[in-house]
Amino acid sequence: MRPLRPRPAITPDIAFFFEGAKEEKLLIQRCTNCKELRHPPLPSCPSCLSFDWDTVEASGRGTVYSFVVNHYPQVAAFDYPLAVALIELEEGTRLVSQIIDADAEDVYVGMAVEVVFIMCDEELTLPMFRPVRRRHSHLWGEEE
Repeated sequence: MRPLRPRPAITPDIAFFFEGAKEEKLLIQRCTNCKELRHPPLPSCPSCLSFDWDTVEASGRGTVYSFVVNHYPQVAAFDYPLAVALIELEEGTRLVSQIIDADAEDVYVGMAVEVVFIMCDEELTLPMFRPVRRRHSHLWGEEE
């Protein structure tokens, strides 16, 4: 039996992110004073120092800003090679996530990606990203 994925450290400042993931929502922290988005979440805004914040639901679309392909050391809970990317969301903030549904050698900077919520086990659902697949319109034969 495969071991469980390592647990993230869930603090009161980031619990909303993981609760949102369980509901298949990509939530980003927003300062209610200056409206700046921030990830990872922080107790106060680095721009205006306000402690007041709420969340916005991100579109889940973005591009690969940077990435690494991990080969070693291997942890039994993961498949290798493991592509981990810094995703720049359409909303402007960035987050680190795993790239799935793509061979590691096919990942590149600027690749369009979309969020997919993966239930790792009964207690942990994580947002991961996959390449955007172009859809074809059957009516006109054009790309959407």
